[in-house]
Amino acid sequence: MKLKALLICLLVYLLSFGCAVLVCINFLQLNQWFMILLGHLTATLVVFVASSIYKNSSFYDPFWSVAPIPIALYISIYPESEIINAEKIYLFLIPILFWALRLTFNWIRRWEGLLDEDFRYIDLKSLRFSRLVDLFGIHIYPTLQVNLSLLPIYFALSVDTNEVNIWTYIFSLFTFMAVILELISDNQLWKFKQSSENAGKFIETGLWKYSRHPNYLGEILFWWGIYFMTLSLDLNYWYLFVCPLAMNLMFSLKTCSMMDERSLLKREGYKSYMDRTNQLLILPKKVN
Repeated sequence: MKLKALLICLLVYLLSFGCAVLVCINFLQLNQWFMILLGHLTATLVVFVASSIYKNSSFYDPFWSVAPIPIALYISIYPESEIINAEKIYLFLIPILFWALRLTFNWIRRWEGLLDEDFRYIDLKSLRFSRLVDLFGIHIYPTLQVNLSLLPIYFALSVDTNEVNIWTYIFSLFTFMAVILELISDNQLWKFKQSSENAGKFIETGLWKYSRHPNYLGEILFWWGIYFMTLSLDLNYWYLFVCPLAMNLMFSLKTCSMMDERSLLKREGYKSYMDRTNQLLILPKKVN
């Protein structure tokens, strides 16, 4: 019953949002971003409880793309600088909302219900101290990762008072196009998996002919785009490069590796595909 599962997930997320708001209201005297972090973590704990009750950590999957929406909207409406720059808000929020809606839709389309759990979560929970791994490795860590990656938005929309410039427009378009790259990649993968003839096979057509993970490349470029938009406002924000860099490293060193390892075990010929195809960058095939 996929519809029932989605409704349960929606109720859990509404509850998590309500709890996050209550926490934020009680900590309004704190630095705005620290208050947001507390709310973000509170919502994560509510989702974790639901994941534990239903024994399915995929409840957390859409949290990655859903949580940034209220965060970005809040700092846009209530900036610490008390200066609302509509032009700047549009340049940041249009690609962010597009990213969030696309990623959430892709999860809804792919998730089959309460019995469908991401294989990575199953593997991680098979380790020792599975409950702690579930809490900190599957729920808390990604929340902290997203929170860190959203930090440039806080400086751009809540703290910074500079006007936008041509580079802000360029990087806003760059960020939007990164989401387009994700969209094309995921749609190609979705169509490939819908054919029964491709059962047990891996995709190596379209963008996947030149990159093993073009969808993750789009995700990485999205977060770099957010950073460069912020940097375009003031070069003194250069140090925020650690935010997209952390996301970059997570995908290139961990996420892509887990996907490759599984494909090596389950899909014949994947080793040859790995040898001739770049992990992320969309480049011509390697010549052996």
